Amino acid sequence: MLGIGDRLGIDLGTANVVVYARGRGIVLREPSVVAIEYRSRRVLAIGREAEAMLGRTPGSIVASRPMRDGVIADYSVTREMLAYLLRKACGPRGRLFKPLVVICIPSGATGVERRAALDAARSAGAREVYPIEEPMAAAIGAGLPIAMPGGNMVVDIGGGTTDIAVISLGGIVVSDSLRVGGNLLDEAIIRHIRRTYNLEIGERTAEQVKITTGSAFDIGDDRDIEVRGRDIFTGLPKTMGVIGAEVREALAENVMHIVDAVKRILEHTPPELAADIIERGITLTGGGAMLMGMDRLIELETGIPTRVADDPISSVAIGTGRVLDQAEILRGHSTKFGPQPQRYGKR
Repeated sequence: MLGIGDRLGIDLGTANVVVYARGRGIVLREPSVVAIEYRSRRVLAIGREAEAMLGRTPGSIVASRPMRDGVIADYSVTREMLAYLLRKACGPRGRLFKPLVVICIPSGATGVERRAALDAARSAGAREVYPIEEPMAAAIGAGLPIAMPGGNMVVDIGGGTTDIAVISLGGIVVSDSLRVGGNLLDEAIIRHIRRTYNLEIGERTAEQVKITTGSAFDIGDDRDIEVRGRDIFTGLPKTMGVIGAEVREALAENVMHIVDAVKRILEHTPPELAADIIERGITLTGGGAMLMGMDRLIELETGIPTRVADDPISSVAIGTGRVLDQAEILRGHSTKFGPQPQRYGKR
């Protein structure tokens, strides 16, 4: 019989990696950042320690995110990051008993991208690896009754991708995966401040602006924030005041891409399931779900009640964790988790 530390669920995200251990809940939540020595490619720091180095490293050190748009961009660095996280989650026991891992994959990932994630987890020290599509894990983690005959709609807004799916009877009926997420919103803020104030800011500052004063819908609570960066013309440090309304305007284009994708999925949803969704509503998960007014905007644009999951950032990891109890079932079935759903949207 497998011990508690032998089963892990991993939300391998573009911005953060969240690890769930069966029987213990969320045990790790680390930024998906790795710092390496440029010439030797030696890993110097992983997670929070590496994130603190972003934009602050000398030329000999590179701090970067090995995940991009929800999939692996740098295989070897991702493998090192996963190995570190598995060691930290399992402790000394992990050296003797390699863990069984359930790992989430964006619903729009290609076969090559899916295999890369599975191979990286095996190379990092996992005994067995099973994939689960991200919106399915998010729905399970949010507590939606996906096994019942009825439509459940989940919108998972992560750092690199937004996964949208309608789920019924334990399977995805229609889905879409956009390469739009929190990182793209940060980039929009960086471009806006550079264009408007001739001020260069970094990723961490942009994210702080988004969290503090960013919004998707005017909820009447615009806040001001002081932004510090480097003046493009003089090269000197500079501080500017930014108001919430202009941040909302900077985010509007990418936010509307997400809203339009939700509408496309609803248009292709079978009528009976669409009726269920009107009754049950739309559930938002992921860090992007916490953008102020996101639920209000989607509800206004679709006419369907929309809510944010109780723990949106952890929903995917919790979902992978709950799937761990079905590991014996997974061994006897295809790791594709059922027939492939219909996909819509631009590719």
